[in-house]
Amino acid sequence: MIVRCTARLLKLLAPGEITDVPPAPDDWYANVIWIDRRKCLLVVHADTLFSVFVADVRKPQLSKFGYYVAGSIATTLADEGLASNCLGPLDPAHVRVARTASRSVLGFMNDMASMSAHIAAQAGGVTHLDVEELNAFLRRTPFDRDGFLRPIDAARQR
Repeated sequence: MIVRCTARLLKLLAPGEITDVPPAPDDWYANVIWIDRRKCLLVVHADTLFSVFVADVRKPQLSKFGYYVAGSIATTLADEGLASNCLGPLDPAHVRVARTASRSVLGFMNDMASMSAHIAAQAGGVTHLDVEELNAFLRRTPFDRDGFLRPIDAARQR
């Protein structure tokens, strides 16, 4: 499992090794975003734009990054009624960190981060945010990637 991290997240993680592999449709992209001075993690599947938003992440949680990310993705897929391997293998022991490779995916992630920050502000901050509702909203918002398609529908088609 390849998780392509933004420079901001790489700085926070300080991984010992960064994998250099060509981009693939089953890569995941991850970014840390700050909302109300709290770290939040946004993880997006490269091919479907299926997203996982985790609020108020602490540095100790990120120390076992592979297990944390794979566990969050697996839980989210199960909550949506999807098989844990429908978007590629989720093996926490074999998560490899790489640099981002697609500006397109990063652009969609920026849109998702802006929406998340706006929804958190409307809720009164991250501590009052209904994270499940936000995740459902992000996965059901159509994005224009070769035609408008909702990430949840793209994931179900796989």
